[in-house]
Amino acid sequence: MESRPHWPPEHWQHGPPWMRGQRHKRRFMFVRFAIFFGTILGIFLTALVIVLALVFQPLREALPSPGVLLLVTCGVPLSFTILAAVLGGIAFRRMSSPVADVMAAADAVAEGDMSVRVREDIPGEFGRLARSFNRMTAELERSEQQRRNLTADVAHELRTPLHIIQGNLEGILDGVYQPTPEQITATLEETRLLARLVSDLQTLSLAEAGQLPLHRVPVSAADLLSDVATSFSGQAAEAGVDLQIETTGDEAALTSDADPDRLDQLLSNLVANALRYTPAGGKVTLRAAPLEGGVRLTVADTGAGILEEDLPYIFDRFWRGDRSRTRKEGTGSGLGLAIARQLVQAHGGTIRADSQPGNGTTFVIELPGVRE
Repeated sequence: MESRPHWPPEHWQHGPPWMRGQRHKRRFMFVRFAIFFGTILGIFLTALVIVLALVFQPLREALPSPGVLLLVTCGVPLSFTILAAVLGGIAFRRMSSPVADVMAAADAVAEGDMSVRVREDIPGEFGRLARSFNRMTAELERSEQQRRNLTADVAHELRTPLHIIQGNLEGILDGVYQPTPEQITATLEETRLLARLVSDLQTLSLAEAGQLPLHRVPVSAADLLSDVATSFSGQAAEAGVDLQIETTGDEAALTSDADPDRLDQLLSNLVANALRYTPAGGKVTLRAAPLEGGVRLTVADTGAGILEEDLPYIFDRFWRGDRSRTRKEGTGSGLGLAIARQLVQAHGGTIRADSQPGNGTTFVIELPGVRE
């Protein structure tokens, strides 16, 4: 049974919308194909007739009549012509049709339609071309959707603090609020939130473009974890969470060529996230261990954990584990993990998350060691 094209059933009869009106392109391609191969075939047949005439010249007297010689001389080229026409038609059908479909689909993509797909049930290299094209368009469609989501998310995140600032200032001007230190402090805190969000977006944009400046120096992982733990010790104590450090190996084995400020930003994002979702009485553990050719850093908590279906998306921009919680409840901007991944990749390392609901979450970072 012939497999159907890679488009919905309502388009099987006439093809998808982006293919309609493309028949003239196929005809034009057929004309070019026919002219090219026709020229080659004409040259070949002319040479063949000449060769056959020369070959049969000594046999002219042995043949019963000149008509037989003419029949033999012309019959062979004619047979070759018919055979070439049949093979050429088959070749054109196999070659031009897939190429024309890809050309039409490429035109549709250029016009902004990222949903186009071409049929993949084609044998050989053209099938590989079709599958590669469909993978490309699928990635373009996904990137375009991410761009739209990012625009909507940024607008949403900026709108909330802007509305609060605007409302507070209008209330003060209208006499609804008094310009007390508390009111001014609350408004100032919203401006700091905006500044932090803009800074995070700039960092993420530079990192994704490969333009984030890194000032690499030998960094001791043990010292780095100690500094981060000191910075969050007060927050951990207030939340009733035990913040611990565990290191194995000597200082040389725990040293990496990295930007200490960026690594501090990376670990701060992860520790803040761990403290946010770890209940009172829980524990957050920072670990450093030597790795062949590098260093492994681990941030583990005993919090609520992450659902298995959410794990592939936790490093996406503006992802939140509990979307029912509001920003005021401390969920952050949703950029922390996206920035963490980009910072690790900028250092040539990897980051992954292991988690089970109810059993906490562990982030594992592997960084290259000191360059020799």
